[in-house]
Amino acid sequence: MLSTQRGRRVVVTGMGAITPLGRDVASLWEGLLAGRSGVTTLAALTEAGFSTDFGGLSPEVEIDELLAGEHRRLRKYVGRKEALALAAAAQAVRQANLAPGAGRPERFGVTIGTEAGRPELPEVAAAFLRHLDKGDPLEDYLALDPLSLLRGTPNLIQGLLAILHDARGPGLTVSTACTSSGQAVGEAFLKIRDGLADVMLTGGADLLVEPFMLTGFTLLGALSTRRDRPQQASRPFDKDRDGFVLADGAGFLVLEELRRAEARGARPLAEVIGYGSSLNAYRITDSPPDGAGALEAMQAALASAGILPQDVDYINAHGTSTKMNDPAEARAIHRLYAGSPLGPPPVSSAKSQLGHLVAACGSVEAIVCARALATGLLPPTINVTELDPEVDLDVLAEGPRPGAIRIALSNSFGFGGSNASLVLRRFPR
Repeated sequence: MLSTQRGRRVVVTGMGAITPLGRDVASLWEGLLAGRSGVTTLAALTEAGFSTDFGGLSPEVEIDELLAGEHRRLRKYVGRKEALALAAAAQAVRQANLAPGAGRPERFGVTIGTEAGRPELPEVAAAFLRHLDKGDPLEDYLALDPLSLLRGTPNLIQGLLAILHDARGPGLTVSTACTSSGQAVGEAFLKIRDGLADVMLTGGADLLVEPFMLTGFTLLGALSTRRDRPQQASRPFDKDRDGFVLADGAGFLVLEELRRAEARGARPLAEVIGYGSSLNAYRITDSPPDGAGALEAMQAALASAGILPQDVDYINAHGTSTKMNDPAEARAIHRLYAGSPLGPPPVSSAKSQLGHLVAACGSVEAIVCARALATGLLPPTINVTELDPEVDLDVLAEGPRPGAIRIALSNSFGFGGSNASLVLRRFPR
């Protein structure tokens, strides 16, 4: 758990997102406020016979413009996940108006949250059939694409972004399942706050709507099976929820030291003021029912920010729509406010509309918090027809709610028992 430390101020100067609600942050935010679901039935999964044949699929992106000139050589490393990441990061850099290297390349770093790459199922099937046909392991090995190892490394996206944006400062790839990009943003915040960097490009990307992940999470019994009503399948905090919905996408932010941002005329979109992380030390796939690990991450984030629970005006919950997560998170929030003169603030979960972006959810939801702070609108949680009695929170289930919010807390909790909480503050105009 992080100890309280105060240092340089860190602001968000750029944001980019590719999500099931659209190709940029504007479409993400508009879709959330409209209560629109990005989840849909996917014909390829239906034809393949999956019991869960729906998900949150982000739109295809075109990256040839990003890989022009000398960067064209990088195209061979870029699959769909990398393309989502590069496009979202390019949006953030463009909004921040950052030149390559950001003036001092050695002070410009990259932290990302993602998971190791996985081979496409047709590639695995072809290798298996080849082995059955010839039965020669050495020949099978020699027939593999020599770039497949590099495409599978978790830090590939970090390396690509560093090359594209001439970032030569601190680097880190975080692979902690659903907590990955939340921790990546937090670590980027620390790098700037503690004087190790001036600018950080940070975020996450993941690709979940594919056979391997669908098979794995289906076997775990973690996915919703509402095939007849896919857009109503992700229902965080609802009494009748039956699992989460897989999605894919990417979200990236440019974090910058405040005085540097002001000196170059950049417009701060929000301020990151706190970060906390913890480990459950409980089970790999379950959180402790009392929410202990989540509580410790939130306490650490508030201590890092130098604020009290009652200072928080909005909580963007991890809110996965599973039987286990939602009440555990609710208990953690109630425990956080046990000694506070005020109860918990309004809570919502973007996963009700996006599905679960896993390694990318933390950074995308940090962007959602930044937009809520800037607009004074709290995004809703859709599909809550009857609140689970075990939750007992002010869940925003009636559409967006206006409010003069100043501070937002964003939670991410992951398989393996990792937890991360971020605190963002509205930046005064």
